Amino acid sequence: MSKIEEFLTAEEEKAIVDAIRDAEKNTSGEIRVHLEKTSEIDVFDRAMDVFHNLKMDNTKLQNGVLIYVAVEDKTFVIYGDKGINDVVSDDFWDTTRNAIQLQFKQGNFKQGLVDGIEKAGMALAKYFPWKKDDIDELPNTISKG
Repeated sequence: MSKIEEFLTAEEEKAIVDAIRDAEKNTSGEIRVHLEKTSEIDVFDRAMDVFHNLKMDNTKLQNGVLIYVAVEDKTFVIYGDKGINDVVSDDFWDTTRNAIQLQFKQGNFKQGLVDGIEKAGMALAKYFPWKKDDIDELPNTISKG
């Protein structure tokens, strides 16, 4: 079994998907989590590639957030599209990263991802509140590469 299959249990994956759904109930924004064994290129560049491959750059308000994790490399990136980047404070991504990292260092990978999803969801809800005609533009599943 590879490290990516061991990273989260099925129950933990369900909790993460539930956190995404809960966060997106209050926003038009989109949150995705992507897990890979390793990144063969710079991890930030890989996160941008995944963001594009998942069509997260096609959201109407450019308000997608990707949490990309390279499991064996023990690294992750939080990547936000232009719409969200333009409105959050300069330290927002750092504080979100710190919330995830705090849990990851303790081996609490599910909780780290849930904390990051909740923090991103709060910012998305503040700047991109859900409206009656909003549609869920992207799947709420965890993608794996």
